[in-house]
Order: sequence, then structure tokens, then C-alpha cells
Amino acid sequence: MDEAKFIEEKIEEIKSITGSEKAISALSGGVDSSACTVLAHRAIGSNLKVIFIDDGLMRANEPEDVSRIFAGLGIPVDIIDAQDEFFYALKGISDPEEKRKAFRDIFYTVFGREVMRSQAKYLVQGTIAADIIETKGGVKTQHNILEQIGIDPEKGFGFKVVEPLKELFKHEVRKVARALGLPERIYARMPFPGPGLAARVVGEVTPEKVSLVRKATQIVEEEIESLKPFQAFAVLLSDKGTGIEEGRRKFGDIIIVRSVESKDAMTASPTQVPWDTLMAISRRITDEIPEVVRVAYEITPKPPATIEYV
Repeated sequence: MDEAKFIEEKIEEIKSITGSEKAISALSGGVDSSACTVLAHRAIGSNLKVIFIDDGLMRANEPEDVSRIFAGLGIPVDIIDAQDEFFYALKGISDPEEKRKAFRDIFYTVFGREVMRSQAKYLVQGTIAADIIETKGGVKTQHNILEQIGIDPEKGFGFKVVEPLKELFKHEVRKVARALGLPERIYARMPFPGPGLAARVVGEVTPEKVSLVRKATQIVEEEIESLKPFQAFAVLLSDKGTGIEEGRRKFGDIIIVRSVESKDAMTASPTQVPWDTLMAISRRITDEIPEVVRVAYEITPKPPATIEYV
């Protein structure tokens, strides 16, 4: 792949599509949306407004970190606090597909509102090939797929969608992001699901559960960082397990640790994590998150499992 040629072509494509109209870039801080944001900024400059939706489902300190990184690139970011709206939309929903669809609907509702406020006509987003393939194939609904499954974003939410990366897979997007001058902590960072930590809570999503799995995910990422897996994270199960506290029985939460190796996210194999690392993760999670009484490591490849749980 010729990254320089791809970048040049996509800048011209974005210019051609948007013309003199304003656009909004949906930035999450992942490599896909970050690459799209830089492409769009180079293409239309001040006609682009970059928005980070704080849905309450991100990694620790993500909105502030992402805003700071892009400020360093000369690209201002508006942070929109929509946490209450997202948790309300997810309330009472346990089915994985229904959760993903509920997230998608509130995600685009919020962006539709911001598009109207900004008098923009276009939303630039980081859809990639794997998102389209898995959604159209019925594996799981990716939140950023609309037109490909027959949803008209203009009729439903008030904007047209621009997807510069939809032909690329993750490893190709990384190359483009690097060529665009994005820092390594962006172009090399692990994938993070569109629905955020909602994809790592089995059952109903609540602020309390998200807070717990956020802490556990941070521990997993810190302890496993030196192995540089494709993706590693924690999952909170809906069941409880029996533990012991001060010699007495205690029912507590169960955390699953997942780490995989992959190139394009279409297939994946479990990371062969050293025993000492697994024990360090287990000790830290149970010590730092007292609600957790059991930690397990999952070894299922994709397929038959998906990478994320929900």
C-alpha cells in the first residue's frame, strides 16, 4: 500500500464530497477516528469541527488525553458531555445486540444534534472494512454502520456520512495514521470498541459496573503492555462468585481477562501470557477492586468467539 498516495486521494475525495459545506469529525481517540480527523482537517481546515462525545464508557481520562494530543497537532477538540443520555439509553437492556443498537441510536442522535447546532451537513467517521463485514455478515452490529445496512443517515439523523477508511483493515489504517504524523500512542494503540466499556459488561450497563470494568481494564493494559498484544482488556460478568474475606464467605464479581493476537481483527488467537503476568493481574484486580473475588483468563480464538464479549 502506498500511504502517501492514499492520503492524497482521500484528501481530494473529502474536498470533493463536502465542497464548501461544514463537517463534523467524530473523534474517539482510536486510530481509525484519529486518522479520519487528520485527513478531514487537511482537506477542509476551518470548515471541520472535531467533536469528542464523552459517553461515560471510555478509558480513564480519555477525553482529556485525546483533547491534549490533538491540541498538540493544532486541531481543537470540543468535548460534549452526554453520559446521562447514554446510560439512560442503555438502562434495562441486557441482550448484546440490543445494547449495540441502543448505543448506535443515541450515538447518532447526539451527533445529529451537534451537526444541526454547527450548521454542518456531513459527519466524518472512522468506519473500516472489518466493521462493515461483521455487521453485514450478522456477526455483531458495529455502531458506525448505517448506509451499508439500509439506514439513511440524512433521513434518520440529519447528516450525510463520509467514511475515508472504509476499504482498509486495521493494520492498513495504522500505516496511514503513522504517515499522517500521528504519535505512536495513537497509531499503535490497542483497538477499543465503538460502544466503549458497554461491550465489556455482560448484562445491563450501569455507571457502577462501567467504573469497575474501567479500573480492571486499566490494570490489564498496564500489566500486559510489554507483550504488545493486538488487544487486551477486562470483562465484567453478570454472575457472582464465591470468595473469602476475613475467613467468611463473600459473594463478589467475576472478571475475565482477554488478550489476543491479530492482524485485521477478522481472526484472532489468544496471547500466550506468562504465568507471572497473569498472577500479577489477578492480584492487582482483587487487591485494588475489592468487589472482585475471581479473575480468569480466557483462551478462545476467533472464531468461534468474537474478540469482544458483547
